[in-house]
Amino acid sequence: MTTDEISRDRMRIRARGMRVAGVLIILLSAGAALLPAGKGLSADVIGGLLIAAGLVETLAGTLRREIRPYTMAAGGVTALAGLLFLVNPETHFFPMVWPIVGWLVLRGVILGIGSTQARGSVRTWTGLSAGMDLCLAALLIAGLSIATIVVSIFGPTGPLIASFAWILAASFVVNGLLMLDVASCEDDNAIAA
Repeated sequence: MTTDEISRDRMRIRARGMRVAGVLIILLSAGAALLPAGKGLSADVIGGLLIAAGLVETLAGTLRREIRPYTMAAGGVTALAGLLFLVNPETHFFPMVWPIVGWLVLRGVILGIGSTQARGSVRTWTGLSAGMDLCLAALLIAGLSIATIVVSIFGPTGPLIASFAWILAASFVVNGLLMLDVASCEDDNAIAA
């Protein structure tokens, strides 16, 4: 095999790995969206989803040529947020919200900085992922004042818990689409090489 063929094979392997990671993150997004359909929203389930997504994102980050440290850091922050849920399970709804807000803000900032180092559609999708996380954090913060009243009167209602699960799902799906775009770019690079 020539050096060019080896290089193309590596690009294709990276593309496949990123594609698998993107699909896995999107499947986790579906799992997060279906959380309210179950009996409740437990800290263990949220923690498990966040850890799984963080590990997938971190492993996929190792395949990246551009912005590798940023994507791996974003995955690490996601896994750390999940670990917080497993180590300190709360029985009340609101103490669970603040780690999610912190995770979304920190992840959004990391990816926002990383997007300045990327090029083309990867830059766009990385910026969209960062923007989505920051917007979701703002929505959670804005909704806390209204939700505090609702929870104090009625307890954590189904619609409130459902909206919380959709926050996770929205973040995961945009991140999965980002990984699929990176895989597509790797395929394009392999063809052009």
